Amino acid sequence: MPVSYKRRRKVPYLIRRIRIIAARAGMRQRFGMMYAGAVVMQALSIIMVALHDLFDRYYEGVGYPLLVAALFLQVTVVACLVLFRSILIAQHHHEQHMRADSEQARRRTAELFAMTDMLQAAETNEEAGAVLMVTARRLLPGYGAALYVLNNSRDRLDLARSWDLGGGHVITESLAPANCWALKRGKAHLNAPIEGGLCCAHHAGNNSVLEIPMMAAGQVQGLLVLTREGALHGSDIAEENAGVRNLGHALADSMSLALSNIALRDRLRTQSLRDPLTGLYNRRYMEDTLERFLALSNRSGSSTAVIMIDLDNFKSLNDQHGHAKGDSVLRDASAQVMGALRPTDVVCRYGGEEIIAILPDCPLDDAAAKAEQIRLRILALSDMHGCPVSASLGVAAMPETTVRGEELIPDADASLYLAKANGKNQVLAAERVTSGLTLARVNHG
Repeated sequence: MPVSYKRRRKVPYLIRRIRIIAARAGMRQRFGMMYAGAVVMQALSIIMVALHDLFDRYYEGVGYPLLVAALFLQVTVVACLVLFRSILIAQHHHEQHMRADSEQARRRTAELFAMTDMLQAAETNEEAGAVLMVTARRLLPGYGAALYVLNNSRDRLDLARSWDLGGGHVITESLAPANCWALKRGKAHLNAPIEGGLCCAHHAGNNSVLEIPMMAAGQVQGLLVLTREGALHGSDIAEENAGVRNLGHALADSMSLALSNIALRDRLRTQSLRDPLTGLYNRRYMEDTLERFLALSNRSGSSTAVIMIDLDNFKSLNDQHGHAKGDSVLRDASAQVMGALRPTDVVCRYGGEEIIAILPDCPLDDAAAKAEQIRLRILALSDMHGCPVSASLGVAAMPETTVRGEELIPDADASLYLAKANGKNQVLAAERVTSGLTLARVNHG
């Protein structure tokens, strides 16, 4: 193979290698190569000027092309230096911008971590909403927001907190999930009425709002609504779309986990305090509550009454109609007891078909009258269930029937069993006298 052919093959290969090296080189290496090229061209220009002077000394007019080439190299060197300076300035501005973005991202990350840490200590939705408000004001200045939380029945979202909303935004106290596109799709949705966009049925006002669903464990926990103060157009929010959406999603994700944990804690607390069948408080809660009410009664001198309720012939009802019917009767009877009493009264499932009601600041006569109302309410369930439903009730109160708190429930229990022995479906109240315990019948069924 001729040597010249080998050389011709080596030249493109070297060029390709130089291009690969240049492409792999870092920004600093590229700047170094550009600067070195400018120095080489400057040196060549000086050499050409010197050769021009040498040739012009002996051969006039011969070195003119060298002078032109030297001037061209000088112009090229100046252009390279100007370009190099422009690139350095642009690189400096880019680095400053990157540092500013990095610092802003670091600050936002720190704010989100602080928010997550604070949310772990939040025990209610109101406390979680307060943490969200503080963080959102720092990360999204100029934006207002509203936080909606799903209720216990999961059929409605209630407004938990709102802040910095503009005059064009109409806030609603509650909204249905079926009327919200963000909740139905599980994705963020922009309501932009001015731009002619698709709006949720619950949306009102002229402001454009960004709605972000809060999802945790595959379930909706709430809804975060973001809007800017004043009139916000879809084109305005589109310019900040990436930043606002990313921060909104970060806030919504942190809040969704917090709301899920709060709901879980509430559910566990309810399960530990309430009977799962009737929804009434359990016996442990009753004992603690009665002890507290009796202490208050001793201090203030007021009366604390207890009503013991037992459904009549409940075993026969279960045997004849099945346990499903018995559970339904027990649930409805519990609801009737709750409906007849005050919000301050405490109703508990004592065991089996027995229910106990604690009435603070209630004299014996008032408690007996309330017990009679409960008896009539339970008796009215017979027509609803198509089978006989009735209850016997015993009433006791401190200090009318006893001066010792530990005797209050036994007195009511004794009255209850005597009511059953005397024919059932009646109310008996106990009276403590010096000669012993006597029972006065309040009413017969």
